[in-house]
Amino acid sequence: MPLPPCLNCHSDYVYQDQSLLVCPECGYEWSPEERVEDEVKVFDANGNVLEEGGKIILIKDLKVKGSSKVLKIGTKAVIKRIKEGKDHQLDCRVDGAGDMFVSAHFVKKS
Repeated sequence: MPLPPCLNCHSDYVYQDQSLLVCPECGYEWSPEERVEDEVKVFDANGNVLEEGGKIILIKDLKVKGSSKVLKIGTKAVIKRIKEGKDHQLDCRVDGAGDMFVSAHFVKKS
């Protein structure tokens, strides 16, 4: 039976030491019975939980970094991936602009 990846750094090089699983890369130790909530909860401007595959709408005009392009209010997007962090939590496919990261507090669930 293959061992699960590290809960801390997601490394695949995990080994078992007696009753614990150990990650040699970050040194994290945990019990195989331990269940950790892997799902990152991200909320939109209205407090709704956003999910991967969900559709969102921009609630503010946003400048695209490194470009003269502006994403207008009401632009629709689809969330491809949600990542942990303070800013740019959503990896989205934005209509008319392609793939980019967007901060969750500038969107609402549609």
